[in-house]
Amino acid sequence: MLNQLKARARALKREAYAVYLAARDPRTPWYAKLLIFFVVAHTFSPIDLIPDFVPVLGYLDDLIITPGGLWLAVRLIPPEVMAEARAAAAGTSADRSVGRIGAALIVLVWLIGVVAIIYVVLHSTKRI
Repeated sequence: MLNQLKARARALKREAYAVYLAARDPRTPWYAKLLIFFVVAHTFSPIDLIPDFVPVLGYLDDLIITPGGLWLAVRLIPPEVMAEARAAAAGTSADRSVGRIGAALIVLVWLIGVVAIIYVVLHSTKRI
């Protein structure tokens, strides 16, 4: 069963990379590119939006964002573009620069969250 899960995870990563390649194609609509950017950045990011040690929610974001976002992105991409991207993804490995961008986005989200919490705490104690 573990080998089957690992195979599915590899297939999902390959599909995410194919979607990333499709996003670089000029025939892909801009709204699909925007969705793809966020989904692929989250998927390849070495940092999770919600850390995995948080019970249930830590894994839930990975189980919803990646497959759901990829499902929607594949439907927004023209079929001929997706077929070409899948063929290209089968022969190459993922671009690691996407992971760095994803990590930067996750760090930015966490920083904004921390600043918002500090602001709310200070505002509620009337220190601002």
